[in-house]
Amino acid sequence: MRATLVRPEVQRLLGQKPFRPFALIMESGDRVIVEHPENIAFDPVAQGVGDFYVISGRLRLFSTFEAVTSVTRLDAGGEATTA
Repeated sequence: MRATLVRPEVQRLLGQKPFRPFALIMESGDRVIVEHPENIAFDPVAQGVGDFYVISGRLRLFSTFEAVTSVTRLDAGGEATTA
């Protein structure tokens, strides 16, 4: 159920002009930073939860939106801001 909220938020953040980095907070507590819209891949029109792939620095993550607990924008220093 959480994925039905997370995925549209990720799509919204990816469409912002100008793009602003954001972080995916995972169930494990890890924070995965999306620094550029080309650093995350998923089928934008697929129905349902869906999987995604993120490249962030040296990290390569393949996961599902069900594993994301929250999404937050980042300021220029990499700190979380209000979405």
